[in-house]
Amino acid sequence: MKSATRTLLAAAFVLGVVTGPAALPATASSATTTTTTTVSAQSQADPDLAAAMKTAIAGLPSADATAALVRVGGTDGVWRGSSGVHDLTTDRAADPNGRFRAGSVTKVFTAAVVLQLAAEGRVDLDRSARSYLPELIPAAYGGVTVRQLLNHTHGIPAADFPGTTVEEWYANRFRIHDPEDMVRSATSKKPEFAPGERQHYLNIGYTVAGLLIERVTGDSYENQVTRRVLKPLGLRNTYLPGTDPRIVGPHNHGYQRMTLGDGTTGLRDVTVWGSTDGWAAGDIVSTTADLERFTNALFRGRIVPRGPVLEEMFTVPEVADFTTGKPAEFAVGLARKVLGGREVWGKTGGRWGYNTAIASTRDGSRTLVYSVNSTDAKGRDVSKVALNVMVAAYGMPG
Repeated sequence: MKSATRTLLAAAFVLGVVTGPAALPATASSATTTTTTTVSAQSQADPDLAAAMKTAIAGLPSADATAALVRVGGTDGVWRGSSGVHDLTTDRAADPNGRFRAGSVTKVFTAAVVLQLAAEGRVDLDRSARSYLPELIPAAYGGVTVRQLLNHTHGIPAADFPGTTVEEWYANRFRIHDPEDMVRSATSKKPEFAPGERQHYLNIGYTVAGLLIERVTGDSYENQVTRRVLKPLGLRNTYLPGTDPRIVGPHNHGYQRMTLGDGTTGLRDVTVWGSTDGWAAGDIVSTTADLERFTNALFRGRIVPRGPVLEEMFTVPEVADFTTGKPAEFAVGLARKVLGGREVWGKTGGRWGYNTAIASTRDGSRTLVYSVNSTDAKGRDVSKVALNVMVAAYGMPG
């Protein structure tokens, strides 16, 4: 199982608010709750898929996750289900229509807007990022193209952020991060590799891409995503939060396992947490229904027009991964995996308390969207619940 977990992990496809530790039953320092909820599901899928999905999200809340929301679609059948709790204080059933932080799934929206601009002739994917942002991108990164920003072959290292532990990050959760400052922090360092020679999945390329969208359009990144994607598709429950650390509207609470004030390890409610460090790379809030609609529209050419520009999202550069040395898996916005013997394209995302994924076969025969309220959403290992959902939908990697 550890090998399968690592394989899936590679696809990864201020207000005056204070939140305290979750009110856990019996043992406050334990990461495990004893309450269980039944799986609520609707199915037009084959019985095997339905059974596998119910098993994948059964028994929540658990040490691994407090809730799961899942939608399977496509011509092979439809299954929708939820499990777990809205919060650990009331133990109310999880809201299947609740909003959540979608993390790096944001990158697919950002990539779609840049590709729209490319289709309109306003952005040249082969042109250097510096030519669009000359005062921000230094000469040392003058060879980085727009395409390389989007497929993670740019060689720009990550920006520096305060803290190295989840407890330190939690203490800084309301800090406002400026996109330009993040880019300056990253580009003040030496390149990790020459542009186009390796692939290293990082947020920084999409931070630059968000600023590029603003420069080209003369409008804010948030307005452009809203005007070009959210409104045309009717994604009424999807929004970009800006500096607001709350999730506006109905949502299930997110929890993170960490060291508490008394020195014990337990779950802390991390629902209210600023996401300006992610911005165009990871701050979007959405629902499974909206992300399913977005995924279907994207793969059908309704967001980025069919043709060479859309194919950028399904073209993986033939280079090695900077960290593992294995073949690259990321294209523009999306990542490629072979699951259950078939090629699946999608994107995962993680913010504290929330893991998300969108996925589909190219022909749309099976789509998957999930939100899992993982208790270690940004940890080194994939949530067991999220892994089980992916395997139930598509089969084992390889």
